[in-house]
Amino acid sequence: MAVVTVHNVLPSSSLVDLKPNVSTAKLLARSASRRAVASSASIRCCVASDQEVHRVVTLKNGTNSLEICRILNGLWQTSGGWGRIDRDDAVEAMLRHADAGLSTFDMADHYGPAEDLYGIFINRVRRERPPEYLEKVRGLTKWVPPPVKMTSSYVRDAINVSRKRMDVASLDMLQFHWWDYANSGYLDALKHLADLKEEGKIKTLALTNFDTERLQIILENGIPVVSNQVQHSIVDMRPQQKMAELCNLTGVKLITYGTVMGGLLSEKFLDTNLSIPFAGPPLNTPSLQKYKRMVDTWGGWGQFQVLLQTLKKVASKHGVTIPTVAVKYILDQPAVAGSMVGVRLGLSEHINETNKVFSLVLDEEDVSSIKEVSHKGKNLLKVIGDCGDEYRRA
Repeated sequence: MAVVTVHNVLPSSSLVDLKPNVSTAKLLARSASRRAVASSASIRCCVASDQEVHRVVTLKNGTNSLEICRILNGLWQTSGGWGRIDRDDAVEAMLRHADAGLSTFDMADHYGPAEDLYGIFINRVRRERPPEYLEKVRGLTKWVPPPVKMTSSYVRDAINVSRKRMDVASLDMLQFHWWDYANSGYLDALKHLADLKEEGKIKTLALTNFDTERLQIILENGIPVVSNQVQHSIVDMRPQQKMAELCNLTGVKLITYGTVMGGLLSEKFLDTNLSIPFAGPPLNTPSLQKYKRMVDTWGGWGQFQVLLQTLKKVASKHGVTIPTVAVKYILDQPAVAGSMVGVRLGLSEHINETNKVFSLVLDEEDVSSIKEVSHKGKNLLKVIGDCGDEYRRA
């Protein structure tokens, strides 16, 4: 198994150089002269004999680190709206994913039974798999609290609920979301979470859906976050416009979701016309509906068909599917450590195709053709705002 370790572009002690009075704009400008070096030196990799590369990545900030699979099993689809999930079938499906090397699971406190399913799954692993297998399994969860006063006891109680549901003494990663930037309580919450990390209740601390400006502020306050989970796809390239530069400077990495746009980036929607009622596949899940709105904002269904046709050409050339190409393209972007692939546990799965991402190599012609059609859409940074702003607009 090939391992890629993502190192901080700056030494671990460099966060002390992020002075509170230094603006994000100045910080990014200061890094401009080092972009070429950062993009080529931020990843050290060892290629396996079978050419399978980059299956595992180590997220790191100072002495805090966590090794994860670069493709994460996203459990949002257990929360309802994608079909009824049977508990036993779901856990069996989780075991099949882990057996196939897809051993990192991403969930949240509000994803229905996701944390409980992980707790059942990890106990099956403890009983039925060898110790070295258990060491490779990771459970990443999120905490999405209301913007109320963040006291130490409030934060501790919330984290204890996730620890109990997932049946772990220490959360592998806690990814924190905050709804209202006007309320600076997010810094209080993160400081309490950092205290819990020091106590051993959390192994690594991370963010989800924070923008570049707030990520800068959080780092200036000495919070040792290792990653920020953001929406990122060939349609939504916003993270590469601002966020990636700060990440390359500080060593914080991106975990991406929406990378296959809920399934829109697939052969199923190629050569379809959704403007004619019942003529195309139904948009019958929350994720399909969400990302169809993103397509409409980006350039519309006609332009999206041009993208799908381009991706199909690349996929056919390499003997893979459109989703495989879509995921690989984003995994190859600067600062991206891992990408989410949603799993409908016990209902459908694409394990073999997902694993093909690790052996796929996109050449210059592939990348150029994808980039060209991606750039024909609207600049979503100007339309929507920075990463996560879609959740905070009035």
